[in-house]
Formats: sequence, C-alpha cells, structure tokens
Amino acid sequence: MAVSDRLAAWKNNNPTVLSVSTAWALLLGMSMLIFSNSLLNTLLSLRAGIEGFPILVIGAIMAGYSVGFLVGSVYVARLLRAVGHVRVFAALASLASVASLIHGLVIDPFVWAAMRFVTGFCSAALYVVAESWLNDSSSNENRGRMLSIYMLVNYFGYVAGQMILNVAPPTDIALFIFASIAVSLALVPLLLSSNPAPRFEATEAFNLKKLLHTSPLGVLASMGAGMALGGLINLGAVYGQQVGLSLAEITFLMAAPTVGGALLQYPIGRLSDIFDRRQIILLVCALATVFPLAAIYLGGLSVWVLLISVALYGGMVLPLYSLAIAHTNDQLKPEQMVAASAGLVSVYGIGYIVGPLSSSGLMTLLGSNGFFWYLIILHAFLAAFALYRMTRRAAVPLEDQGPYITIPPRTSPLADAVAEEFAEELAEESAAESAGNAENAEEDPAKNAAEKTA
Repeated sequence: MAVSDRLAAWKNNNPTVLSVSTAWALLLGMSMLIFSNSLLNTLLSLRAGIEGFPILVIGAIMAGYSVGFLVGSVYVARLLRAVGHVRVFAALASLASVASLIHGLVIDPFVWAAMRFVTGFCSAALYVVAESWLNDSSSNENRGRMLSIYMLVNYFGYVAGQMILNVAPPTDIALFIFASIAVSLALVPLLLSSNPAPRFEATEAFNLKKLLHTSPLGVLASMGAGMALGGLINLGAVYGQQVGLSLAEITFLMAAPTVGGALLQYPIGRLSDIFDRRQIILLVCALATVFPLAAIYLGGLSVWVLLISVALYGGMVLPLYSLAIAHTNDQLKPEQMVAASAGLVSVYGIGYIVGPLSSSGLMTLLGSNGFFWYLIILHAFLAAFALYRMTRRAAVPLEDQGPYITIPPRTSPLADAVAEEFAEELAEESAAESAGNAENAEEDPAKNAAEKTA
C-alpha cells in the first residue's frame, strides 16, 4: 500500500484527525480573529493611558466592544438569513479591519467608543459563522475533542496577540495596522475552505426569570465571570501602566491569566465532575479572592510574584463560566439545556459590559489597587452566595451530574452542539431506564404468582 493510501486510511480511522485536517483553515482563521482582538484590546488600553484619558472614560470605551457584541449576537441570525454566511463574514471582517485602522488614525474617546461598538458587533457575527463552520466539520463522535482543540487555538491566539505588542510602541500606528491585517487575513482561509456553508439555527432564548429561579447560582456565577474578565482584560494594561511596568512586563501580565486558565481548566473541571459543583464554585471563588490579595501585598516584591498571582487568578476565573453552565445544566431537563446556555451567554455578556465600568470606577476611587479590590469584592460576594445556596437546596447526586465541558464564554454553535448532543444522550438513557422499569413491573406479578403456586 502506498504511503498516501496508508495516510488516508489512518485519517479515516481517526475521526478527530480527519476533522482537523479538513478544518485547519477554519482554525487558522479563528486564531487570526482572536489574535487581532487580543492585540487591539490591550493596545487601546495602553494608548488611552498614554493619551491621558481618565480611567472612567477608558472603562466606557472598552465596554463599547461588549455592548456591540451583545447587540450583534441578537441580530446575527437576521443577517445570516438575509444575505448568507459568506457575504456576512466578508462584509463584517472588512468593516472590523477598517475599524482597527480608524482607532489609530483618529485619537478621540467618542470615535474609539463607536469603533469598539462596531468591532464588537462584527466579532459576534464572525465568531458565529466561523464556529458554525467548525461545527459542521465535526461529528458527534469527536465534537468534544474538536472543542478542546478550538480552545487551544483560542489560548494561542490570545497570548500571541499580547506578545506582538512588543514589536512597536503603542504610540505607533504599526500595531493598529497589524490588527487590521490579521482580521483581513482571517478571511483568506475561511473563504477558500472547501467545506460547504454551514447551517445556522437561532437558539430560542431561555426565559431569564425562569433561568434565575431554576439556577440562581448558575446565573450569578455566569454574570460574575463576565464582570471579572471584563475588568481584568480591559483594565489590566491600565493597571500595569499605573504601577510603572514596562511594555514587555505589561504584555506578560495580560497573557498570564490565559496561561493559568489553560493549565487549570482540566483539573478544575475534573474536580467538578466528582464533587458537588457548588463546592467547586465556592472553592474557585474563595481562591480568586486570595490571589488578588497576594498581588496587592506581595506583588511589589517582584514582577514574577505579580505575574504568578495573576496567572493563578486566571486559573480560577477562566473555568468559572463553564462551571456555571455545567451547574445550571444539572438542574435542567435535557430539552432545556441548549436554550439555557444561550440565556447564560446573554447574562455573561451583560457582566462583561459592567466589568470595565465598575473596575474603572473603583480604580478612580482607590487608585491602582482598586483594580484588584474590584476582583476581590466580586469573588467574595460570589463565594458567599455559593455558600448560601448550599444551605437552600440539596446537592445533585453525582451520578446525575453531567460532564464539565470547557466552553468559550460567548455565542458558540460548537458548544451548543455539544450540549445538544449530551442532552440527547440523557434523554435516550432516561427513556431506556423507563422502559426497563416498565418491563420489570410487568414481570414482577407473573413472578409472584409463580412463587405462590410453587
């Protein structure tokens, strides 16, 4: 057998390898999108600080992206139905590329806030289209593993976006050009992909009031994750400037939470599968108050102490959204899971808007350490609420808990497909168990009659 034939046979016998080999262009395109957003986000925070924008103004500018993303998530289905996936992706990627350049050409807080809104709106549709394509490249057998690979691409793209900041000073337009080029390049592999245009079905939103009644801790933890990451990612560079870190040290500071999250996602998820998830949420939130305290009182000893503290904090907060999803699903019927996931995405998005506004407000009142005090207060509240909920409801039996799945905290058709697949499995298991109980109930009277006769 020829080497090419053996390679083809090996791919066919390994579904994940086959999916990656056909989806590499999609993964590359997504990495470029995430790279651009990561670069532009920190670059704007740094440049705003250099230009002397008040911290509250910086927080409002950075919140513009989250507002745009939330609005885009609502209207993306309408756009896709009107003009199709390919045209939506091409048009909005071009618009996002132009918005990146305008940031560098016009230094004005109102223009920047408007461009952040435009970038967020475009990103919502771009992620939905690309993730729908990736979902169609996967099968039920390997979709969970493809999601893991996709998360690695997320981590790599984000860290690479931070590292490229060292190529030129934030006052130079070159970095804005890099961000624009990255979005434009994301078009190439995605639009040249041989995969057919994906299907897109809008998820019916779960009633928020009902969702809050069903899983109060899941909703609060989801919003808390958005508030924490909104503050951390959008104001972290401003904190670094205020305490006198160099540009290189700020890029490492911004990359540290992602590195910590990548390393600790699996261990925390594994613990949540073998213990009451509320205990793990409580533990994560409690530790998420300890590491910012270490950054405040020990971070001045060494930059490495600060970076390690922030990395460990990232290791706690990045899994929080996935923990919220898993805990909420444990309280739901299988047919409710996908819609509830969409509801939690919206709640997370609201938190991501509030995060930079609240964090910048506390930094204005307390100085640079207000950045960490905001995170401490937020997670202390979440830990207290988790402890309170543990007194109000019995734990879900471990055998009834669903698996923890690492999910990107945004609209994700790929993640929704995993949830839907798991829900179908639960429904099939429940039906099989009911059928077995009915069969036993029919056999028991006959068995008892035979015993009496004997």
